[in-house]
Amino acid sequence: MIRSATLPFASALPSLPDNHRLRLFSGSSNSALSQEVSRYLGIDLGPMIRKRFADGELYVQIQESIRGCDVYLMQPTCWPVNDHLMELLIMIDACRRASARQVTAVLPYYGYARADRKTAGRESITAKLVANLITQAGANRVLAMDLHSAQIQGYFDIPFDHVYGSPVLIDYLRSKNLADLVVVSPDVGGVARARAFAKKLDDAPLAIIDKRRQAHNVAEVLNVIGDVQGKTAVLVDDMIDTAGTICEGARLLRKQGASQVYACATHAVFSPPAIERLSASGLFEEVIVTNTIPIPEENRFPQLTILSVANLLGETIWRIHEESSVSSMFR
Repeated sequence: MIRSATLPFASALPSLPDNHRLRLFSGSSNSALSQEVSRYLGIDLGPMIRKRFADGELYVQIQESIRGCDVYLMQPTCWPVNDHLMELLIMIDACRRASARQVTAVLPYYGYARADRKTAGRESITAKLVANLITQAGANRVLAMDLHSAQIQGYFDIPFDHVYGSPVLIDYLRSKNLADLVVVSPDVGGVARARAFAKKLDDAPLAIIDKRRQAHNVAEVLNVIGDVQGKTAVLVDDMIDTAGTICEGARLLRKQGASQVYACATHAVFSPPAIERLSASGLFEEVIVTNTIPIPEENRFPQLTILSVANLLGETIWRIHEESSVSSMFR
């Protein structure tokens, strides 16, 4: 079951007049989230034809006039990332050629975000390449949630709004009234994220898991920096992919005396064997994620809780359209 967070900006918006120029369209990657956002905004998703030809090529056609409109295209570039990225580019191009006044690409999940720098010779910085593709396709603005690396915003030469899923996660954790919390970063690179999360949880103490990565998707956990003995540990990350890092972290926290372990992440990538690892008996009390990426029923397990970010995205789109502050939502 997907829960909608109760947030300060979650009140109903005023109904839009018939001649309003805001248009919202959905790609194929997460139509359920797009429907929730459209309900928050009080508008229908724009009609669009999407199909695939026999040779695998994609086809998109906008089914209404968008001349002079502000168009928002919802499309997380999750698995299969290449298909969804290409579909987004085609949607952008179609809107630009249909004389839209402004095209905003809304990416609840930004694929290729981890390829944000060169770690060895002769590698691509694919996150920058994706930024170039979106810009050259004709997008005027980008809205993304919880980038793996904040520097990706600098890869774009067009306005970029970066929003966070933490208000939704924190609101849910507060509703549980957990006692003696400690927020844990699963690695040194996530300390800033975990520190900000802990501050919003009434300045909860912070712990860090020190690990050394031996290869892609393989992590070796060494020790915990901080006191977790007898505490409720909340592991915080931007995404859970194969779940190797976060599960090894949970095992170490248990060994160090944590009484309970929760996992929180915005993006549930859940590449195999993530489901088997996360659902292991006695490892997590709860795995809390959002619906930026759709999670099919067969990939859900008893400890999983899915929170909706639709209200947050809907409010952000409204504020961009009305040219009001987005950053004030997170103060």
